[in-house]
Amino acid sequence: MTNRSRGHVTITAIAREAGVSVSTVSKVLNGRADVAEGTRSRVEELLAKHAYPRGRRRGAPAEPAGLIDLVFDELDSPWAVEIIRGAEEVAHAQGVGTVVSAIHAGSEPARQWLDNLERRGSEGVVLVLDELDPARRARLEALRVPCVVIDPRGEPDPQVPSIGAANWAGGLAATQHLIDLGHRRIGIISGPAGVLCSRARLDGYRGALEAAGLPADPELVRHGDFHLESGYVQAARLLELPDPPTAIFAGSDQQAFGACEAARERGLRIPQDLSIVGFDDLPVSRWFSPPLTTVRQPLAEMGSLAARMLLRLARGETLETRRVELATGLVVRESTAPPR
Repeated sequence: MTNRSRGHVTITAIAREAGVSVSTVSKVLNGRADVAEGTRSRVEELLAKHAYPRGRRRGAPAEPAGLIDLVFDELDSPWAVEIIRGAEEVAHAQGVGTVVSAIHAGSEPARQWLDNLERRGSEGVVLVLDELDPARRARLEALRVPCVVIDPRGEPDPQVPSIGAANWAGGLAATQHLIDLGHRRIGIISGPAGVLCSRARLDGYRGALEAAGLPADPELVRHGDFHLESGYVQAARLLELPDPPTAIFAGSDQQAFGACEAARERGLRIPQDLSIVGFDDLPVSRWFSPPLTTVRQPLAEMGSLAARMLLRLARGETLETRRVELATGLVVRESTAPPR
């Protein structure tokens, strides 16, 4: 039986059955030492039970490994989970296994992941990283391992296939929705200033204000890091202004959740006293209180498309285009209303 024919279970399913995180299963697959022995044994038993593809040992025949790698800066985010889910569905359907790695800058995994990639004989790698340094990119090229980048930090490299979302259109739609409700003081908590998707969402926000003839007040523009705490901190600063906003557009759902908490601590009701819009449409957003108005970013679809593109490259096929942007769309729920 080949590795391709054994790929009947995803890494997410094994993690769920073992009662551990996806990253823990990935550590076991990578042979990492920082896993408790009992946990390792439980995961190894499940990998064997489901005949999960493990790649080839160094020196073994160079047959296709039936594996693709998904490499992230971090895994402790529902954003990453959605991308993994989409990629695994495609890999599973084609009998290919997945290995998930997180390579924080300067960490041991960051130094080891290319060695592990070579040992496994992976067919390719989906990169979801802030930045791939030139040395690692050169080694990927030397290994002749195809890669696809999701949401590149800067301008997409025309030589490397990449997938993004219509961030400008999403920022425009979110801000236009608030303007249509009657808001005129609209704050924004964007992501890191140097990240392409952050800049595009901010440009969409500014475009909507300009189209409505509203001034773009620099005091209303803040930058976070897409995580909860930065949404909380930056929303608190916006709400402490002498003339605070009546609405906030957050550059991620997690930042929107943080902004909601900052508002509640100040006795503000959402949406009666403050409207909030997020960006991502994570599964939890519809269950938040109140359910979050947000811009849907097709995260699972981005993961699916990246896996399909990667597997085509691994088969030696030519891609019709090397840059794809998927549509975003506003999802109106209960966190937005006309200003008082």
